[in-house]
Amino acid sequence: QVQLVESGGGLVQAGGSLRLSCAASGRTASSIYAKGWFRQAPGKAREFVATINWNGGITHYADSVKGRFTISRENAKNMVYLQMNSLKPEDTAVYYCAARIEGWGSINYYEYRYWGQGTQVTVSS
Repeated sequence: QVQLVESGGGLVQAGGSLRLSCAASGRTASSIYAKGWFRQAPGKAREFVATINWNGGITHYADSVKGRFTISRENAKNMVYLQMNSLKPEDTAVYYCAARIEGWGSINYYEYRYWGQGTQVTVSS
């Protein structure tokens, strides 16, 4: 089992920044799992935000966040981060960290085995 705990969400004005963190614990091999960030706004389906492969060498972003968000990881600390800049009201959602039992990332939520409880991000206009 892998436990994921997100933190860093909050309320920010449009144009501001937030940094989300995801702490992984449990199976020692979790440091080599691909990680992803997804989000879900009220009344909408969960959507892909960003993913990173096991060593951080390959990342992929949704078009809606490309150039504004950056995903990174520190395997020695079992941490994954999502730096969010130039935030927009449409970025408002609950953000989830996920881990895939696979070294390579994916944009598909159903390919991730473990999920955190989510952290709320609210961007005011």
